[in-house]
Amino acid sequence: MNNNNSANNEELTIDLLALFRAIWHNIVFVLLAGVVCGVLTFFVTSTFITPKYQAAAMFYVNNSTFSVGSTSFSISSGELSAAQTLVDTYVTILDSRPTLEEIMKEAGVEYPLKDFREMISTENVKNTGIFKVTVTSESPLEAELIANTVTRVLPERIAEIVDGSSVRIVESAVVPAGRSSPNLLKNTAIGILLGMFLVVGIITMKMLFAPPPEELINSSDDLSAAYPDIPILAMIPDMRQHVKGEYSSYYKQDTKKQKGGK
Repeated sequence: MNNNNSANNEELTIDLLALFRAIWHNIVFVLLAGVVCGVLTFFVTSTFITPKYQAAAMFYVNNSTFSVGSTSFSISSGELSAAQTLVDTYVTILDSRPTLEEIMKEAGVEYPLKDFREMISTENVKNTGIFKVTVTSESPLEAELIANTVTRVLPERIAEIVDGSSVRIVESAVVPAGRSSPNLLKNTAIGILLGMFLVVGIITMKMLFAPPPEELINSSDDLSAAYPDIPILAMIPDMRQHVKGEYSSYYKQDTKKQKGGK
């Protein structure tokens, strides 16, 4: 059993070494494919994908007693779960159709309601009473405009619906300095890796479906690689090689005799 396992491990090691040698012998093509795919990915990303920008504003949920309809809630600074419930209530109000339509009207923009809803995202900041509203747009100025419009419209809408509510602006939105997507560096790196893996995959497939080594013996190196445990005792020179020496001279004389005889 141990001998069989050793033989299997040795065979696997030899195969992996052969694969590594094949990749190393074609390293130029591997690197070239990575560079070409990286440049192509960079070109496609920067030319055909529309960049998007994000502007964000943050709100603070005041911990106090408030009521929704006939139900009253009392929120203290230690009751984070209750504060999270209040944040969820405010986010639902922001996501409602009347609020979104009022934001579009106030900002002077027109979008289908579904598309405009997808442009606005919310998240709770580290499970606190602070939540962030992020606006994604193809224009950095428009993203900042809509986000700051939310800071004006949302507190008024919440005050109309939730009695005794108090929402304070922690941070207003600013014009984003750079794009949020696509990430040129990340996409280019992915393109380089995909190009290199593609060539490595082709090399691996060629090795998997290649004939056995003993059927591809063209030189003494191939013979040594196919039978590493058997030494080469002698070699028969190739008379047709045009090299300096008696073999080449003999071959040329013999060829002239054959032509003269004809």
